[in-house]
Amino acid sequence: MDHKLTEQLGQWLNSPDNERDYSVGALMLLKLSGNQIMYMNNIRCLDSRREFITRQLQKYFNFRIQKLTHEQVVAMDEQVEVIAKAYSLMDAPAVATSTDNKVTETSDTAEPKQLGKRPDHEDLPDEIKAKFIENLELLRRMRELHLRLRTLSLENATCPDSERYPFLKELIELDKKLHKNWEEYDHYVAPSPQANANATPKAAKKTTAKKAAKTTAKKK
Repeated sequence: MDHKLTEQLGQWLNSPDNERDYSVGALMLLKLSGNQIMYMNNIRCLDSRREFITRQLQKYFNFRIQKLTHEQVVAMDEQVEVIAKAYSLMDAPAVATSTDNKVTETSDTAEPKQLGKRPDHEDLPDEIKAKFIENLELLRRMRELHLRLRTLSLENATCPDSERYPFLKELIELDKKLHKNWEEYDHYVAPSPQANANATPKAAKKTTAKKAAKTTAKKK
């Protein structure tokens, strides 16, 4: 499908009636229908055919938007299926906190396991530790959304794609956030004592330089 033509259709239909170029509308309708006779009739009586051209273009636009949305939902469905397998969302395990304050994942078929907590977790800055905790909440939400998707009744839905779209969209966005958090959590490196020691003299030198500049300015 020509997405550029769909975009042009939308722009033409959204423009005020008195600003529309109906010869352009007639040409777009020719591209969509391939009907040369209809095109010639439209061009010969352009003023009286305005409503007809608009109505026909609106029908084509509605159909193309619906098809485009369906293509998007199919692609998102495939993406969410990969995400579900990666995080075992189909198993819908529960998340609990053990007595030693380590967060674990449990299910009916598996022993509790630690969810990627670093050995030096307690020594990390609070903002880095917060990413680990946030990811557990993200996983909970992702399981809830996936369960909603699996149990979503589409039997009487007028537009199944519209029903699934918001759940798929949120799942994909949460997955991106989850990856970003893990990346920052797993790859965080604390500044070495040597780096801190080297930084102090530099800061002191800057302060001394500023004081010297102020003193010189006052003397002048």
